[in-house]
Amino acid sequence: MALHNDLGREGEQLAKVHLEAAGYEIMDENWCHGKAEIDIIAYHNKTIIFIEVKARSGNYFGQPEDFVDNRKQKLLAKAADEYIYLMNHQGEARFDIVSILFNKSGGHTLKHIEDAFWPSPSI
Repeated sequence: MALHNDLGREGEQLAKVHLEAAGYEIMDENWCHGKAEIDIIAYHNKTIIFIEVKARSGNYFGQPEDFVDNRKQKLLAKAADEYIYLMNHQGEARFDIVSILFNKSGGHTLKHIEDAFWPSPSI
């Protein structure tokens, strides 16, 4: 297994623990539609939150959240539209990013960015 895959899995687990501790209900993990995969789908305060988790071992090329580019945002929005349709969700929705930066000593910094980007799914 590639090191970046292990890092990604560890990042997703840390994000999930963080979200649950903050009162979020995890509805789905690694939900796929077409070419898009939504890392975590959660529910909090009557809002569906589509969460992209980005974990990196260094910030030499930018912060982890900088890697959620326009192409990725459009894929996530398309998948979110489908999820909202399938769940018949009539409330609010948003996109968050959980950014995790690991350091050489085994620690990490976690940043939860709410309403991280648009486009918003059609509700």
